[in-house]
Amino acid sequence: MSRTFAIGDIHGAYRALQQIIERIRPKTGDRLVFLGDYVDGWSESAETIAYMMELEQRYDCIFLRGNHDAWCESWLAGEPALDLWLQHGGMATVASYEKLSQEKRLQHLAFFRRMRQFYTDEHNRLYIHAGFASMHGPEFERYQYNYMWDRTLWEMALSLNPKLKTTDVQYPKRLRLFHEIIIGHTPTTNYGEFRPMQAGNVWNVDTGAGFAGKLSALELRSRDCTQSDTVMYLYPGEKGRNP
Repeated sequence: MSRTFAIGDIHGAYRALQQIIERIRPKTGDRLVFLGDYVDGWSESAETIAYMMELEQRYDCIFLRGNHDAWCESWLAGEPALDLWLQHGGMATVASYEKLSQEKRLQHLAFFRRMRQFYTDEHNRLYIHAGFASMHGPEFERYQYNYMWDRTLWEMALSLNPKLKTTDVQYPKRLRLFHEIIIGHTPTTNYGEFRPMQAGNVWNVDTGAGFAGKLSALELRSRDCTQSDTVMYLYPGEKGRNP
């Protein structure tokens, strides 16, 4: 039976991504859904993107766009590097691209431009980097930056009475639109958790790989979680996104 893996925010941790792929051992028919924020933090953002482009040729991959990816895409397209981006991991990304030719950078830019804002599978699971605000679903979102920035959906899920069911009238309409919603963006380590968190019908798979956590891959049918080593130990002498 084929499997679907949701893979959390990577933040330039190419070595952690390699570990994840080695540990889950994808097979033909498996699907890999990457939840965004592939760059900014550890020193191998360009290598991470190159590896993901290889994975795209071998497996059924879905790549969602995170806010850090949008910043990097703009820079690769020739826009000035935003100070906000540079302060939040962008400097490491710029350094990682210094060794790439212009031809390779353009290939990476094309890859960024193919990324999706959100994805809904055949089981009515929504995969999105951060969230959405429209009561009618992400396809009706007026402010598309919400796909990459919204935290209200996750905060809503956290505030739910755990006894509520998705069929209950009191269950928030935004969440009832989908069987499950799988997100990244907000590290679970902010809540003292180092594994994916579930709140209501929302799963958060960002387990702090850019900081002091690990990279996670959540298999949606079995709920099995595969993790890398703690990422900071894979990059000794680096800070990542840690202060």
